[in-house]
Parts: sequence; structure tokens; C-alpha cells
Amino acid sequence: MSLRVLDVPAPDGRTLHVHDDGEPGDGRVPVLVHHGTPGSGAPDPLALTDARERGLRLIGYDRPGYGGSTRSAGRVVADVAQDVEAVANGLGLERLLTWGASGGGPHALAAAVLLPDRVRAAALLAGVAPYGVRGLDWFAGMGEDNVEEFDAARAGEEPLRAFLDKHRPEVLAATPETLADTMRTILPPVDVAALSGPYAQHMHRSMSDALATGYEGWLDDDLAFVTGWELDLAALDVPVLVVAGGQDLMVPYAHGRWLAEHVPGAQAWLQDDEGHLSLHRGIGRVHEWLLERWAD
Repeated sequence: MSLRVLDVPAPDGRTLHVHDDGEPGDGRVPVLVHHGTPGSGAPDPLALTDARERGLRLIGYDRPGYGGSTRSAGRVVADVAQDVEAVANGLGLERLLTWGASGGGPHALAAAVLLPDRVRAAALLAGVAPYGVRGLDWFAGMGEDNVEEFDAARAGEEPLRAFLDKHRPEVLAATPETLADTMRTILPPVDVAALSGPYAQHMHRSMSDALATGYEGWLDDDLAFVTGWELDLAALDVPVLVVAGGQDLMVPYAHGRWLAEHVPGAQAWLQDDEGHLSLHRGIGRVHEWLLERWAD
């Protein structure tokens, strides 16, 4: 079985590049995946294999400005709702499940809050928490490169462009074998171990595809994370799972703890010994949790 790759139109004339592990009417439960930052929408092999075994149909898409999707300059996190609607409509899906990892976490959460008639449940893996909220030191425990990145984002578009001008070529020059070295200030030992073999190949391909034509998706993600989500968490009315790792240097553990405490009704799996990337080894449990909510 191979992924179906297609472009679907968004209401404002943009195009969204979609990676669909299914066909209309195949009977499998649809799960929309929101990729990390930076990244592209092709699902990783471990998640794809597990989903197929469980009768799930994984669907990914490149967020605006990444890979094959048209940029949406100035987007906020809540704007993802119109893109989820566009993908679902383009694929003929009335209801779906969703999960997001890292920078995809806020987008999965926004879809759950804003589209309760379409999204049955959402899971956040090492998801970013809102910036500037009470009770969260957003930078505490964050690795050096990410502190530099988000300091630049807080300073505005031009300082962030200077950061990305430096780091995009480093990502594109890396290989699956050297990617961990490129990310060394934000990888604890458990993530260095995870970033190997097929998963390293997937991460390298995802980031390379995302940044092949530019860094605008990365730029717009970062600015959205630090300038407000335009999202009322109190409006949430669907089940949400928060998964976070205590060793995470990209999205520190405090983000997961804050989300666990402030997302209404959230179930939390807070895992002291896991990192950021290593959480993906438990994707089967996440799929199982989502599938149980589909049946509710």
C-alpha cells in the first residue's frame, strides 16, 4: 500500500499538499496528523505501520508555507481550522481523529476546540503550550538552539529571518546520520538514541522536503507560537490527550504539565524518562487511545 499524494484547495485560493494513506470509502478510521516544526506532512513509517495494523487511515498535510502548500503569511494557530476543514472536505470526511507532535500540537488542539462537530478526539505529543500565559515559564528547561530561535521570534520577523537564514542551510546539508549532530543542543541522550535508523531517515526527509523551497512555514509557525493563538481553551468539548517527556529540551516538560492542568478534561501521560523524539516510540498507545474515543 502506498501513500496517495494530492493537492486540495483552501477557501482563500491557497493549495494544501496532502499525504493520504487511504482511498475514499475504504472503511478505515481517518486520523489527521499535524507535523512538527519544521516538517512536512508525510507520516513516519512507525506511525504508518501501526495505524494500518489498527485499521486507521493516517492523513498528513504540509502546513502553509512548508513543502507543497501555499504560504499564509501572518497566520495564527487558530487559522488551522479552515485548513482542516479544507482537507476533510477535499477527502470527503465528515468526522476524524487527530494528533499533533511538537509544533503540530497546538494545531491539533485548535482543531479540537474549533471543530467539535468534525474532530472526535485529539492527542498532543510534546506539544507547545501558549506563550505568555500565567503559571508557565515558557523557556525554562529549553535547549540552547531553541532559546535562540524563540528569542529571535519574540524580537520580530527580521531577527527570526536572520536566525533561519543561518540554520536552514545547516538542516539541508545534514544527512540522516549527521542530523543528531546538527541538533545537539536540543537533544538529550534518550532523543539521540531515538534519532537513528528509519526514524532518522524520516526526520531528515521531512525537514528537507519542508525547507526545500524556503523557510516561510517555519517562520510563520514560530511567529504564531509567540504572538497568540487566538484560541479559547474553555470552549473545548472533545477528549484531549496530553503526552510529554521529562527529558525534553525542545518543548520543555513544563509545557506538557501546563497543558495537562489547563486543557479542560485533558488526560495526561507525563513520562519522566522520555524526551521529545522518543515519545514517538509510543505512538501505538496514542492510536489506541484515539480509536477508543472514536467508538464512544
